[in-house]
Amino acid sequence: MLLWPAAASADPDPAIAVNVDQAKLVKLPDKVATLVVGNPMIADVTLQSGGIIVVTGKSYGATNFIAMDRAGQVLVDRQIQVAGPTDRLVTIYRGVDRETYSCMPVCQRRVTLGDGDSYFKSALDQAGTMSSTASGSAASGAAKTN
Repeated sequence: MLLWPAAASADPDPAIAVNVDQAKLVKLPDKVATLVVGNPMIADVTLQSGGIIVVTGKSYGATNFIAMDRAGQVLVDRQIQVAGPTDRLVTIYRGVDRETYSCMPVCQRRVTLGDGDSYFKSALDQAGTMSSTASGSAASGAAKTN
């Protein structure tokens, strides 16, 4: 009788905790056919083979996902809690504009939700250019070896 209140308050399916810009793997029943995400702006959930889902934090906050089988039967309904980054951050305010730097081990630009528009766009443009250049170099290197 003394254990009943503790057992009743235990959450059988605790929230899935993930950080912004990171992913976590979660095992679900094999019968899952459909996933519904409450707010896809907060988290993305993708189903992989074998009942594995990838939960990716996209924005701060909480949402949920529902997993159903082919008949529409709800198999899982769980909360997702997305928190901020875990690395050492330095935030610089220039008036109302904000810039964020990751300082592990040296400070470098880090695109973070809430940064000023021009800083955010500049950092994303640089990352996109670097990615395109790397992809182009890899493609041209593969073409030379063929």
